[in-house]
Amino acid sequence: MFKQFVLAVATLAATMGLAMAQVDVNKADQAALDSVKGIGPATSKAIIDERAKGPYKDWPDFESRVKGIGPKSAVKLSEAGLQINGQGKGGAAKPAAKVAEKK
Repeated sequence: MFKQFVLAVATLAATMGLAMAQVDVNKADQAALDSVKGIGPATSKAIIDERAKGPYKDWPDFESRVKGIGPKSAVKLSEAGLQINGQGKGGAAKPAAKVAEKK
């Protein structure tokens, strides 16, 4: 019973790491975009269709070209792992860094 519990916790921890994977909007396919919390099939299709006209330069360019994505939703998408050219949206919460305690 204890082994099953430990296995379940380990599996949960592993899948949580995968859920926070970084997805670059200029490189991702539709499945990768769909994996970002807050992006569904219609939005991922709109992102890809607009990207066909040229890559996204930055977050303001992305927000202006994709209908339904504004500054607030861009922050949430960035927090969920979406990036543009390897950069998260300014103002998005960053994962907490581990701070070493001084002894």
